[in-house]
Amino acid sequence: MIDLGISKMALIGAVALIVIGPEKLPRVARTVGTLLGKAQRYVNDVKAEVNRSMELDELRKMKESVETAARDVEQSVRTGTADFEKQWSDGLNAPEAQPPESIEPAFPTYRHPRKNWRLKQGATPQWYKARNGVRTRALSGAARVARYRPKKFD
Repeated sequence: MIDLGISKMALIGAVALIVIGPEKLPRVARTVGTLLGKAQRYVNDVKAEVNRSMELDELRKMKESVETAARDVEQSVRTGTADFEKQWSDGLNAPEAQPPESIEPAFPTYRHPRKNWRLKQGATPQWYKARNGVRTRALSGAARVARYRPKKFD
């Protein structure tokens, strides 16, 4: 790039002051500044577009590699399932490979929870409410006054 130091910038400014004149120099400087800003934005846009296109190409390559890997996995699963189904059908057709009837199934049987579905219960357990002093029953206003009324001492 162009190596512009402070001494070179001062020399350019002095020549511009002499050539252009002090009356037109501020307007020319603003114009040059806006043009340089536009050029810089244009260069940054071009760089960003090039980076985006490079990333897009990389993503396309990555997508293709993932698709080929997925196809390979799908093919291996299909061949594995076909082999398993063949072995399964061969095993079921063989008379000596029949499982005995006394073996229990591996999954547990269903047990009814014996819950009263009509009774509404909160998620907070009762022992927690009792330990922390949380009210579990609603009191009417009169009952609350009667409960918390100071006791009379005779």
